[in-house]
Amino acid sequence: MREKSGVLTSFHLNGPVSVTDSVILNGETATAVAAGLCTPEDAKVLAGRTDPQIINDSLALTIQCAATVSNMGRRLHVRNLEVKTLRSQVTILQRLLKESKKKVGEVKEENKRLKALVDSYADDLVIRSTEQSKTTNKLQKQYEKLLAEVKELTSRSIPK
Repeated sequence: MREKSGVLTSFHLNGPVSVTDSVILNGETATAVAAGLCTPEDAKVLAGRTDPQIINDSLALTIQCAATVSNMGRRLHVRNLEVKTLRSQVTILQRLLKESKKKVGEVKEENKRLKALVDSYADDLVIRSTEQSKTTNKLQKQYEKLLAEVKELTSRSIPK
């Protein structure tokens, strides 16, 4: 533990404790921080106190530490609930996505069947249209032939 220009610095085996060090993940960091809870100024204050006062101060510090740990536990619990909720939502969304993909596949198959049916109707319509066109041409020729025969017959005079 060192003090530079009023700033307290904790040290562990790898050098000073930095903001990226973790008390939770690294025992050495936790020890260095715990050792740094009492500053040299605290040592001077404690030297002038009675044993009951020191015990009370230690209890107050212990309660503060316990409150900090409890707050961290509550935060972790809340985060855990958030993660569970998000996992549940992801599961629901994955199921919905799977169902949607299935429906899209079914609709694509139905579209293929409908396209085949429309193509069949279109082909049948072309065939019928061609047949009707041929029939119309035959009827037109027959009409013209009959008209010519009627003209020929009417041009012959029927004797009175």
